[in-house]
Amino acid sequence: MKIAIVEDDINMRKSLEIAMGDYKEFHIKTFKNAKDAIKGLDDSFDLVITDINMPGMDGIEFVKTLNGRYEVIIMTGNATLGSAIESIHLGVKDFLLKPFDVDALIGAIKREDKVQKVQKSVPKTSKKKASGFLGKSPALTKLLSIVDKACKTDASILLLGQSGVGKEVFSTYIHKNSPRAKKPFIAINMAAIPENLIESELFGFEKGAFTDASEAKAGQFELANGGTLFLDEIGEMPYGVQAKLLRALQEKEVRRLGSSKSIKIDIRVISATNAKLTDKIKNGEFREDLYYRLNTIPLHIPPLCERKDEILQIAEATCQQNCEKYGFDIKTFSPEATATLLEYDWPGNIRELISVVERSVILSETQEIQKDELFLETRK
Repeated sequence: MKIAIVEDDINMRKSLEIAMGDYKEFHIKTFKNAKDAIKGLDDSFDLVITDINMPGMDGIEFVKTLNGRYEVIIMTGNATLGSAIESIHLGVKDFLLKPFDVDALIGAIKREDKVQKVQKSVPKTSKKKASGFLGKSPALTKLLSIVDKACKTDASILLLGQSGVGKEVFSTYIHKNSPRAKKPFIAINMAAIPENLIESELFGFEKGAFTDASEAKAGQFELANGGTLFLDEIGEMPYGVQAKLLRALQEKEVRRLGSSKSIKIDIRVISATNAKLTDKIKNGEFREDLYYRLNTIPLHIPPLCERKDEILQIAEATCQQNCEKYGFDIKTFSPEATATLLEYDWPGNIRELISVVERSVILSETQEIQKDELFLETRK
C-alpha cells in the first residue's frame, strides 16, 4: 500500500516516517506542504494522510483539489466541529486528533485498506451511476452527447443556465471524463470572494506583496496546474481582473502579486454563469475578448421544468440517500406527493428539489411522505 503523508511540521513528518518504516507492507512518501503533494501524487498512491493547518493551502482545500481520487485520513491538533463536518462531507473516512499514538494511525490505515479491497471486489458501476447525475431525460441525454465530445478536448467551456441547474456537476463530469481526470480539479465561486481578494486568490502573491502577506502563497491557477479550473459565476468577476485572466489564458502563464517572474501553467478552464454576458458586454461590465476566449464551447443547461422526466428520478434517489444518511428506513412518496412534485415549476431547479426532499425525509412522520410534508404550497 503506497501512502502519502502531507505534514508541514518537520519533526512530526520525520517521526511518522520512522515509526511507519517498521511496517513493510506500507510504502511511505512525505511532502512538506499541499503544493508539493499535488505535484508529486500520481495513480500509484492508495491513501493520503494530511494535516489540516498548513501554510499556503490548508488540508481542507487540499482534499477538495484531490476530488475523491484517493482515500484520505486527516490529522490535526486544532480540530473544530466545522472542520470535522466539512471533512466528512468531502468523503474523509478518518479524523485523528494530535497527539495520537502510531497504533491509532495504523488502525485507521488498515481500515482504509479493507475498504479499498472490498471496493475493488465489487463490479464497477455503470457510467451513468458514476457520472454524478441523479436522473436522465431526453434533454439531458442530448446535452451529454455534446459534453462527451467536449470532454476529450482542452477547449474552454462556458456553462450557461439558471442557478441550481447543476453547473458544478457538469464541470466535475467534464473533468472526470477528460485526459486531465487524475490531475487537480479546483472550483472557485467569483461571487463568494471579496472583490479585493480575487486577484490574489487566483494568481497568488509573494511575501510582503501587501500588508498582510506574511508568507508567499500559490494562487488557484498554480494549484490547478495540469488539471481543471472551474470559475463559477464568472459574470461577477471585477472588470479590472478580467484583463489579467485573459492574459493568463492567452500566454499560459501567471504572475504572483509582488513578483516579476512569470510561472508557466497548463490548465483547462471551465466557466459558468446564470447571467447574460452579452448584456454585461454592452453595459461595459464584461470584456468581449474574454467572453470569446471562454466561450469556445457554450453549453446551455435547461432548467428542471424542461426536464420533467428527471424530477421523480432525482427525488427518489435523493430520498434514498438521505434515509441512509440519517439511518431511517427507506421512505417513499405518496401518490399525492408524487403529483405535487411533478406539477411544481421548481424555480430553484435541482438544488431546490434536493433541499425539499431532504427536509421531507427528516420531517415526515411515516414511511410514506405526504403532500403536506413537502411544504411546497408556501413556495408558490
